[in-house]
Amino acid sequence: MGHTATAQAGSGGLTATEHRLANGLRVVLSEDHLTPVAAVCLWYDVGSRHEVKGRTGLAHLFEHLMFQGSAQVKGNGHFELIQGAGGSLNGTTSFERTNYFETMPAHQLELALWLEADRMGSLLAALDEESMENQRDVVKNERRQRYDNVPYGTAFEKLTALAYPEGHPYHHTPIGSMADLDAATLEDAREFFRTYYAPNNAVLSVVGDIDPEQTLAWIEKYFGSIPAHDGKPEPRDGSLPDVIGKELREVVEEEVPARALMAAYRLPHDGTRACDAADLALTVLGGGESSRLYNRLVRRDRTAVAAGFGLLRLAGAPSLGWLDVKASGDVEVPVIEAAIDEELARFAEHGPTPEEMERAQAQLEREWLDRLGTVAGRADELCRYAVLFGDPQLALTAVQRVLDVTAEEVQEVAQARLRPDNRAVLVYEPVATEDSAEGAEEAAALAGSDEIEEAAK
Repeated sequence: MGHTATAQAGSGGLTATEHRLANGLRVVLSEDHLTPVAAVCLWYDVGSRHEVKGRTGLAHLFEHLMFQGSAQVKGNGHFELIQGAGGSLNGTTSFERTNYFETMPAHQLELALWLEADRMGSLLAALDEESMENQRDVVKNERRQRYDNVPYGTAFEKLTALAYPEGHPYHHTPIGSMADLDAATLEDAREFFRTYYAPNNAVLSVVGDIDPEQTLAWIEKYFGSIPAHDGKPEPRDGSLPDVIGKELREVVEEEVPARALMAAYRLPHDGTRACDAADLALTVLGGGESSRLYNRLVRRDRTAVAAGFGLLRLAGAPSLGWLDVKASGDVEVPVIEAAIDEELARFAEHGPTPEEMERAQAQLEREWLDRLGTVAGRADELCRYAVLFGDPQLALTAVQRVLDVTAEEVQEVAQARLRPDNRAVLVYEPVATEDSAEGAEEAAALAGSDEIEEAAK
């Protein structure tokens, strides 16, 4: 089944066609002949929110196992074949999905499709104790390098556990715990694959210099015979009240370069107009060096060396507004916190200025254009909207919905959500070390800057 593409208003002339194989695999194709490359993106509707207690980290572990060989491709062959053909590839895991992607010279597209189909259809033929142990160690080492042994590395994990109560499907992050990684068995991994890695639980997008008819024929040839699986359980309910109801706070004493204040605010679900309004609010307040908080804390007061406020969009649970401030010198956190609350209260009372709205909307529009301007970025966005919202076409018009939001809506979401009784707070206090403090401010400004992105992968 399929339908013909027509450019929608606000899509910038971009089009996409949708198709579905008999086994349930959804396919989205988007032609772009500007450069001779093609991007393949495959999203599976499984992430850490689908995991059960005692087996956290299994979705991320399985992402790694998918690169350990399949029936026709042994060991590290997937990487070797793609890179040998001039392509690039990777995979990531989040709360809500696991994705795999390749960008290839256009004439090598068939290879990428065959490789993705081979591991979707036959990974169990190659999955054994050796590959399981190998990748278990890789993931545990990744946790050490990105979380446990870096300054502020576990901040996102701690704040997530505070913001989402015990038992909530988003209470734990995709990286998983060391104990649960150790507890995972080969049979756990095999059952996980059987349940979630089926064509009817996936969306495949192909974007770039393609012949749609030939591409669809290849997809039917390689994916069409893979059987569907109907045993997937529904993810647990992630709904929560709009407001936490009280401030949740934890003080962490660790060897970090500087004091830090981090907070997570509970915000509207992704895919809603209120979420777009929240995105604009956080962009005005903390999106870059022209933002209110940066100007107040870094430029004017000089109490911080870094200040940012960004949105982690989530569809199956309330989104998180992530505030991250690194203190300057010996400045105490309460001084910084008082200034932040003053700025948030002023914003809630008066809302954004016309100039701030224009700048924030332009900033989010540029980010949207950056994503859709590459074949890989567009392929990922088409998959995202298909998996999370059921309609890949929404990816092509997302920016218009942001541009339609009014200043009054931005002020309204700030009044309702950016309040002290709707946040989880993490305060970092450095412990004395023998190392010199020289360069601490520079380290503090850099450390943790990618926490949300990396922790969500």
